[in-house]
Amino acid sequence: MHGLIFRTLEAFISDTFSPENWTDVVVRANLPVNSFEAMLQYDADYFPQLLSAAGHVLDRPESVILEDIGTYLITHQNHASVRRLMRFGGETFSELLHSLDDLPGRTRMAVSGLDLPQVEVRQPTNGNFTILCRGNPSGFGHVLVGLLRAMADDYGTLALLEHRGQRDWAEVIEVTVVETAFADDRGFSLTEFAIAEDA
Repeated sequence: MHGLIFRTLEAFISDTFSPENWTDVVVRANLPVNSFEAMLQYDADYFPQLLSAAGHVLDRPESVILEDIGTYLITHQNHASVRRLMRFGGETFSELLHSLDDLPGRTRMAVSGLDLPQVEVRQPTNGNFTILCRGNPSGFGHVLVGLLRAMADDYGTLALLEHRGQRDWAEVIEVTVVETAFADDRGFSLTEFAIAEDA
């Protein structure tokens, strides 16, 4: 499994809680490594072990930890590139949802070797979306819920998101867009992106 996934979990726990909490997680997981390099590959079995340990150390359900990671990826200043990647998906939150089918491919272009689960988006009725996630890492649907909640806020959209569990070997997320202009859009421009890249 790509080291960036492990590094993100490590950064989330260290930044949101404390480096000492991360140390406790690694000790409880009983792994041969205590820190992860973003561009290396690691045994995929490490991830559920770390997540289980994190649930015990932080006294939180694993699903909540995963959703919080999704929010963290959008809102934390050290991960502005993730927000930019998502904003390239469309000028509105609904356009972003429609673009999620392409998210694994866009991610691989940004980070070589990082394979995310397949994402399929359906829109059964206007304003209602069903998102299906198939593949590893297991639990990615919860990360996507947290990520999309944060992106809805970023777009100024009021949206309801719920992880519905597994169906036909896929994690199922239901999204209802309630109001598209609920708050101010934080905005995004290619000019700002270029300046940030040059800085």
